[in-house]
Amino acid sequence: MSTQTKDVLRLATIGSVDDGKSTLIGRLLVDTRQLFDDQLDAVAAASERRGVGDLDLSFVTDGLRAEREQGITIDVAYRYAATPTRKFIIADCPGHVQYTRNMATGASTADLALAVVDVAAGLKEQTRRHLCIAALLGVRNLIVAVNKMDKVEWSQEAFQRVSDQVHSASQELGFASCEVIPVSALNGDNVVDRTSASSWYSGPSVLEALETTHAGDPETNSQGARLPIQWVLRQNGGGRTYAGMVNGGTFHVGDTVTLLPAGIETTISALRLGGSERSEAYAGLSADIDLAAETDAGRGDMIACAPLPTVTREFDATICWFGERPMSAGQRLRLKHTTKSTPARVVSLDGLVDIEHLTVASADGLSVNQIGIAKIACADALVVDDYQVNRATGSFVLVDEVSNATVAAGMIGRPSFL
Repeated sequence: MSTQTKDVLRLATIGSVDDGKSTLIGRLLVDTRQLFDDQLDAVAAASERRGVGDLDLSFVTDGLRAEREQGITIDVAYRYAATPTRKFIIADCPGHVQYTRNMATGASTADLALAVVDVAAGLKEQTRRHLCIAALLGVRNLIVAVNKMDKVEWSQEAFQRVSDQVHSASQELGFASCEVIPVSALNGDNVVDRTSASSWYSGPSVLEALETTHAGDPETNSQGARLPIQWVLRQNGGGRTYAGMVNGGTFHVGDTVTLLPAGIETTISALRLGGSERSEAYAGLSADIDLAAETDAGRGDMIACAPLPTVTREFDATICWFGERPMSAGQRLRLKHTTKSTPARVVSLDGLVDIEHLTVASADGLSVNQIGIAKIACADALVVDDYQVNRATGSFVLVDEVSNATVAAGMIGRPSFL
């Protein structure tokens, strides 16, 4: 079970519109034999109807009618693939600025960002925005496919120019690793197999890089195990146990834990996974925990190992705004954090993140797709970690109480690169 969980690489394709993200993913899936014959027939039929050639590989992921008619990705498309060495969950994110909020959704659970850049256009503003959002969302590994190399006759100078731009941006944003690869997604060069067209390039193909990049162990950036309580289970014969998804670390029978926000210290007397007793439960598994002390804990409380998270009603946060109406100081919303929901208020808007210059500028409000720094106050106490420490307990969403629409994604703390 451990091998199955940790062998999965979650990746998000990012970049500007028309740089070839969907085509690259389509080529990757086709050349690794991930599609059935009827799927290929459906793509070929759609390509013929649109008059775009025998096989438009972008149609592999662009399944919406509006996407195929306009030639752009609108929604996040998830595809699954596997090679002998690794399993992949691929989120093909839209590149158009109008759908930046969809891109943020696709990247929110990714271990790695696969950015696609048109070699002739270089690093566009929207690609920089996507890289910035990926960094904000805790993605630390980056692979950049410099696409359409066939159109510049595989010029090493053209590739190096874009590579320098990418490495500069990745260093500013604090990515832990950055691999830049020259490719032609349309022809399949350096996507699955290396090509002789780039004799000056000795690095890996895109697939080789994906197979060897660190998969993003969920415990890597955490300081302790956490279990936000989702259900309280009454046991036959009396007593209650607490169920939820473990994140941030591993619980063991006998561990000293603290029930928050009450601050009750106790120990784990039993652990169950799917009804079977186990000695441990690691991040990513849904577990049922029996505590030695009798408590009145409920949904929204948290069981945590040391070092403990913070209990607070007010905190600084980085906000990615999705709402059509601008966000402003004083606005009242509903905040959802792990398994807890509480009324919240925007105390102050401390600034707008300038994507191009990586600075914070003063602002009176946040418009759709903008990112800002704000102070949030909640009616109920939350149990939180900084987002850079734990993505699960450091993230939240803001919901409009009237329309019930999700209007923002939030990360507790300020961006690490500012």
